[in-house]
Amino acid sequence: MSIQTRRERERAERERLIVTAARELAEAEGWDAVTTRRLAAEIEYSQPVLYSHFKGKDAIMAAVAVQGCADLAEELRTARTAAKGVREALAAVGTAYTAFGRRRPALYDAMFTHAVDLPFATPEAPEPLKAAFGELLQAVEPIANEGDDPGLLTETYWAGLHGLVTLMRSGRLPENAHEDRLALLIGHFTAG
Repeated sequence: MSIQTRRERERAERERLIVTAARELAEAEGWDAVTTRRLAAEIEYSQPVLYSHFKGKDAIMAAVAVQGCADLAEELRTARTAAKGVREALAAVGTAYTAFGRRRPALYDAMFTHAVDLPFATPEAPEPLKAAFGELLQAVEPIANEGDDPGLLTETYWAGLHGLVTLMRSGRLPENAHEDRLALLIGHFTAG
């Protein structure tokens, strides 16, 4: 193994360590607790080392969001492919999406609530973002009516799911009716 290969591997490992530490700290204490000083102490590297990987907290949060989208895509794929039938796949994806947002609130916020410097809905979007949206699209596309734009229909379904997650987490919608709301959303998307 060459010195250059070893250095690249070590650099990639440090970057994973920074992203993992930020994600864990955010989940435990919220994004306000994630600072470069605190991360440097957590991973036992100096702040300049963090800055050699990321420009600052916003760049770290964007890296966490990309990693989160990869995790979400996998969970959505698992739910969609295990379902039997079109309606069931849409329901499974909706359930998996809302469960992810409720189970991982700080990660979800980095992905879809906080402003991060990521190109969403563009050809330049990182592959994990495309993959997560692609899983939603694969669940929604089969229920599209003739003349519907599947991408816009998927964005609308996603917006409905995001609204449910966000409004429940903020206490504006009571938790106890979540399953009923999700069933209504899916029922109306598959009606016709």
